[in-house]
Amino acid sequence: MKNIKYVGCDDADLDLFESQYALPDGMCYNSYVVLGEKQVAVMDAVDARCAHEWLNKVSEALDGRTPDYLVCQHMEPDHSGSMAAFLAKYPQATVLCSKQAVTLMKQFRIEAPNVQIVAEGECIDLGGLSLQFLAAPMIHWPEVIMTYCPEEQVLFSADAFGKFGVYHADEDDWACEARRYYFNIVGKYGVAVTSLLKKLTDKPIVTIAPLHGPMLEGEKKDEALRLYGIWSAYGVETEGVLVAYASIHGNTAKVAHRIADILKSKNAGKVAITDLSRDDMAEAIEDAFRMNRLVLCCATYDGDIFPAMHLFLHKLRLKAYQNRRVALVENGSWAPQAVRVMKEMLAGCKNVEIVEPTVTIRGALKPEQTAELEELVEALLK
Repeated sequence: MKNIKYVGCDDADLDLFESQYALPDGMCYNSYVVLGEKQVAVMDAVDARCAHEWLNKVSEALDGRTPDYLVCQHMEPDHSGSMAAFLAKYPQATVLCSKQAVTLMKQFRIEAPNVQIVAEGECIDLGGLSLQFLAAPMIHWPEVIMTYCPEEQVLFSADAFGKFGVYHADEDDWACEARRYYFNIVGKYGVAVTSLLKKLTDKPIVTIAPLHGPMLEGEKKDEALRLYGIWSAYGVETEGVLVAYASIHGNTAKVAHRIADILKSKNAGKVAITDLSRDDMAEAIEDAFRMNRLVLCCATYDGDIFPAMHLFLHKLRLKAYQNRRVALVENGSWAPQAVRVMKEMLAGCKNVEIVEPTVTIRGALKPEQTAELEELVEALLK
């Protein structure tokens, strides 16, 4: 792709993405310069934190040329944050964007002197290279567009196919942080992603160029498309069970670990266990969607459930958790309520089966109750 230059920036010091998702490897904001024979387009801006570095990279890639277009595929501030600086430097550039993006520009107080609204199927000829636009609403904002360059067979995919981490983080394992990114950010909008994937079936794609993470080619590109097909349909990627627990003094945690041991002894596939009070919540969400079964072990707290479990179930509902089997264990010394509350919170989730019987622990697990846990596991694995 000698006529498409990467001008993205790493933000290695950022600790939280969207002020909530842990970034052990930072984050990158991707941008690309498309050098046509007659005209030049810059694909997306970057976060304001990297504006100076980005503008220098754009200038170097332009090599004396002037950009004719800034394509705004997504208005979220981690991409639009440096638009104003770009337009101040290149005031003659025309912003290509969706109709809804114009409204969002005004909301973010970005003044663009020249704006051209582009819709599904429209094409811009740069001379030797062209840009075809695809509407991609609700992946994961309503104004999103994607762009296809048929001559290079490149899909500029906005936030889709992105991942956490700087550009070269975990180069051999795209899926791990891409999965955590997808289910926590895009996951609610599976129907929209499925619709997009159908649009792409008649477009030969050599390279996927997302706004976060590396460009994807070859086997990595094929694997990304395969996984997005599973994820967007809320299908099962990995046969297995996530055991998620919220424990106050450790007794509920012991029950959860005992259940995990029983599951492993019965060859239940991949078994993961997470302490919702201490482990990464985003990773717990990822595992819940990745696997086809879930065990929830929770202490009763103030006649409700322990806050960490409440947050977990709230996030599952937000992200459209569905098509799974769930087993419930509660702990309550004098008035167990956790099963009732967990059932109520899961009631709005599509096609989620609550396995019966549930199990009630009062304080510490009694030796004779191991049989109840065995029964619970057997029912879950049916």
